[in-house]
Order: sequence, then structure tokens, then C-alpha cells
Amino acid sequence: MRNKSVILEARDIRLAIELIELGARLQLLEAETKLSRERLLKLYKEVKGESPPKGMLPFSTDWFMTWQPNIHASLFMAYYRFFEKHTSLKGLELIIKAYRMYLEQVKRGNMETVLSLTRAWTMVRFFEANMLQMATCKECSGEFVTHAFDPTKGYVCGLCHMPARAGKTRKAAAIAV
Repeated sequence: MRNKSVILEARDIRLAIELIELGARLQLLEAETKLSRERLLKLYKEVKGESPPKGMLPFSTDWFMTWQPNIHASLFMAYYRFFEKHTSLKGLELIIKAYRMYLEQVKRGNMETVLSLTRAWTMVRFFEANMLQMATCKECSGEFVTHAFDPTKGYVCGLCHMPARAGKTRKAAAIAV
């Protein structure tokens, strides 16, 4: 019996380290492992060399609706849904795999990482709670994250109908110079 608990603890430590390396917040670690808060704090400091960020987790679906976050959230969900359909991955393993693919795509496209692992994890929970849904853009046929129960007929995505100020941040202006 003791060996089994040691093996489970080792699995949780490995999982916590992987999550910390991917940028997970402490609340996500507490929800997904059986390690104590004190143990997770020590582990976080050891892996990152600093204390974990403080504050509440994202709790609103609205963040996912703004232009740039919606594009990134939709990209992540495309990977998530693909792996969900074509692999035996479940739960957190599925989220991690989809998030790694998202990071790879962002890096390949030389883009800024907009979606954190914690937000991706939260978004999946919002989908499971039927607070979010996917809608198909009538112009490009892409699938995008929308509020649950919003009308989807005639939906046009943020890529096909970009806001006037899209991409005009100070950071983008600095890169252009």
C-alpha cells in the first residue's frame, strides 16, 4: 500500500513540475494534484525561482470574446477538439497536449502567447459547464469560441471582420520601427 502512495505522489510531483513549467497558477495545481499547498509553493519556487503570482483565477467568459484572445482561444480549442476526437487522451493530459500544440503554433508564427495554460484550463471548464460554445464563421468556415446560447447563424469571426484598432498596439508599433 505504501508503494502505491509513493508512486501517486511522484506522479503528482512530476505533473506539478510540468504544469509549473507551462505557467500554471497555484490554484490550477491545487485542483489537479493531491499535493499540499505548502508543498506546491516550495515546488513552484524551486522550479521558477520565484513565488507564484497572487490573485484570483479568471472567472468570466468575456475575456475569450475580445478580438485577439478569441483567435488564440479558438486555436487552442481546435487542437483540443482534434485530440479529443482522435486520441484516447482525457482531462488534464488532453489540455496539456493541446496547449503544447498551441504554444508550438504561436512560436512558429512568431506571435505573442496570449492564452495562458490557466486560461485554457478555465476555458475547458467553461465549455464543460455549457457557458461557451463554438460557432462557424459564415465567411471563412472557421470555428470560433462564442458565448453559449448566442445565435450562431450569420456569425462572422474576428479575422474576417477585424476591429479598426486590431494590431495597433504600442508593442506592434515598436516592432514595426
